[in-house]
Amino acid sequence: MGHDGELGTGEVDGWRVFRLWWPLAASWILMAMEPTLVIATVSRLDDPKLHLAAWNSVVFPVSLAVEGPIIMMLAAATRLSSSWERYRKVMRYGHLMGVGLTLVHAAIAFTPLYDVVAIDVLGSDPSVIEPARIGLMIMLPWTYAIGYRRAQQGALIRFERSGVVGQGTLLRLIVTGGVLLTLMFVSDFGGATIAGCGVAAGVSAEALFAGWRVREIYPELRKAPPGEEIRPGSFARFYGPLALTPLITLLIQPLGSASMNRMPQSLDAVAAWGPVHALVFTMRSVGMAFNEVVVTLVAIRGGRRALLRFGAGLATVTSSIILLVWATPLADFWFGTIQSIPGELIPVARVGVGICVLMPAYQVAQSWFQGLLVHRQETRGITEAVLLYFVIAFVALRLGIAYADDLGLNGLSWTLMSFVAAGILQTLYLWWRSRHSADSDAGASAA
Repeated sequence: MGHDGELGTGEVDGWRVFRLWWPLAASWILMAMEPTLVIATVSRLDDPKLHLAAWNSVVFPVSLAVEGPIIMMLAAATRLSSSWERYRKVMRYGHLMGVGLTLVHAAIAFTPLYDVVAIDVLGSDPSVIEPARIGLMIMLPWTYAIGYRRAQQGALIRFERSGVVGQGTLLRLIVTGGVLLTLMFVSDFGGATIAGCGVAAGVSAEALFAGWRVREIYPELRKAPPGEEIRPGSFARFYGPLALTPLITLLIQPLGSASMNRMPQSLDAVAAWGPVHALVFTMRSVGMAFNEVVVTLVAIRGGRRALLRFGAGLATVTSSIILLVWATPLADFWFGTIQSIPGELIPVARVGVGICVLMPAYQVAQSWFQGLLVHRQETRGITEAVLLYFVIAFVALRLGIAYADDLGLNGLSWTLMSFVAAGILQTLYLWWRSRHSADSDAGASAA
């Protein structure tokens, strides 16, 4: 699948990077606020620890793992949707993946396979099995809606309409919050059920909005040169490594749940994991938004220098915020007042946040290196890096099951230490892979 021409004219400066990045970052931040809304709602209902554990250890990790292969439709559509014909092909492949993965979700949620996953694989506490089952059933629309809207958003980003992405995420947050608030007051549903209703409704609304707004770029798509046809084989070679990347990454979520369920203070660990993840993910998310900006601007004159400067500042600010929360009374305010988690979970969550200080910084670095590789359509290195992450995290988690208790560490602390160590090594590998690719390009050009 050859290159289809570069997007954009004129030199890239920091302001242009910011203009493209901030709507994407706003979208990611709004999306990252969703777990905070969910946790704040569930924490104010009956049996908060039970339902937080059900959501954090089964419903959300399993939903994320199932949707994993379709997440990178955003990057694929950003790179490939350069004409009407190519856009239609990308959408068709996304539709097929969405349907197939939704069937996988249904098989887990609605058949005896659920017991195998929740009990045998994840080792969940018996008390969370049934609340989590209902929540997972309600989350059925999640995967298709995610894939559909990310594909449409990728096309919008391709034509520098990233502001629409943030508007859609704001709508999602409003719908999610509205459903959560309504059900909290008018129903007697459990927390995991209410969480599933809110999240499923919000993501469905965002998908419908993206499908409506993408029509704005139809005239530009139709006027663009057709470009090289995207055949099934070439798309599979391009997208396969991209799909494996988030799938392997998201499999770490249920793997982390399964490991914590077998470590000390298991119920506290999985209950506190969600609040910690919500905060850290909010900071990491703005770095994730940097990926599509790199893909779009790196080849334009001045792009590399402007992107590097912007990324360095972004990494410093986001990790500093996590450090500030951990080291000051902000942790008590955030976890105790805003998220309103049970008091006995606050010390566990504070330690977890401290372990995660470097995560936002290395997320920005990963987005830079991955953006370079996606732009060159050399996505295999991304998959290799994620496999490295998975193997290191898996080995570390297995060691935690055996030794965390002896070392006086709870399951959350050991799990997050494992993820941070694996993430740093993944980042270093991406750096090496992107340099190797650049050296190969230089050698080929000189030949």
